[in-house]
Amino acid sequence: MADGAPRYPKITEQGLAELRERIGVPITNTVEPWNYEASRDAIRHYAHGIGDDNPLWCDPDYAAQSKFGNIVALPSFLFTTSRIVSGYCGGLSGVHAMWAGADWTWYKHTMRGDAISTEATLKDLIEHKTRFAGRAFQQIYNVKFYNQDGDPLAECDSWVFRTDRDEARERGTKYTESRGRVEPYTEEQLAEFSKLYEQEEIRGSAPRYWEDVQEGDELPTMMKGPMTVTGFICYAQGWGGLYIRANKLAWKMQQKHPGLGIKNRFNVPDCPERVHWDEDFALEVGAPGAYDYGPERCSWLTHHLTNWIGDDGFLHKSKCQIRRHNPDGDAIMINGTVDRKFVENGKHMVEISQVAKTHRDELSASGAAIVELPSRAG
Repeated sequence: MADGAPRYPKITEQGLAELRERIGVPITNTVEPWNYEASRDAIRHYAHGIGDDNPLWCDPDYAAQSKFGNIVALPSFLFTTSRIVSGYCGGLSGVHAMWAGADWTWYKHTMRGDAISTEATLKDLIEHKTRFAGRAFQQIYNVKFYNQDGDPLAECDSWVFRTDRDEARERGTKYTESRGRVEPYTEEQLAEFSKLYEQEEIRGSAPRYWEDVQEGDELPTMMKGPMTVTGFICYAQGWGGLYIRANKLAWKMQQKHPGLGIKNRFNVPDCPERVHWDEDFALEVGAPGAYDYGPERCSWLTHHLTNWIGDDGFLHKSKCQIRRHNPDGDAIMINGTVDRKFVENGKHMVEISQVAKTHRDELSASGAAIVELPSRAG
């Protein structure tokens, strides 16, 4: 490679035109999901991958005594049942993709034993100018989820940003200042983090009634982190990743999609997903270091909500927007505020805004949700 020559494929007008031709066309040729079924183990592995120990997802004896009579899948479990909703995107071969947000609507609970099917389409392609990578394209997908009876479980618009890797590495001004700023924590800081974990409340079987909630109420702070590569791998174990394959299966994927094979330090093609555990590669693409997964952070926000609403509540909508990378070493605090109470079609609803910030008070993610709560009126 000559000095100054691009190392990675670039966004081209031809590639964009070919990608736009896919808008609205059902996607039928994609890799299989991590989970086809909501088994006991699959649900537990995903819950533990985000640090969620709610017994409704994880404890069969507890769940048997609940109104459901069985284990329930946490709302964000559906990330494991579609590669598309999780960031597997087509077109623009070899061009970097960063998962950046999701807008979920749930219609009913996913229960242990449900078999999940999906329908997916490319919804839109929108150009943006970014500080991070200059010209970028927001690639939005719509995915619908059904159980074995054909009942709609949920639907989601999720999006990735496609950016030129070389441009991101050279420009990356939005993130440059965070490189190297994660310093060792003091014992006092670690004690504060420990206290937040100790105080984390799972509402569980104690109903949170709509009448007892007031506009302006604050949700308890939820702690996530400090980030470690171990934690990122824990999430990948429950979620399945997009391109994590071994040996012959890795070779087969790279034969089908050559742009996925990015040479490592041994000149061996390896997956682009290693930005989440390979510090040097993360820096090459303009990130501040190995960092967390986007769907992981979205799932933290929904974890914050399900802890608060309890077993009798229902998470109806949640929109999450990723604002920056969470590199190895960062600690995240999630807070929420009740913005509005209302009744719609006889259902008692609460609208909540959420903010996730780093321990340096940097905006990590923002969220907005609508939850249904039980009413004392029945």
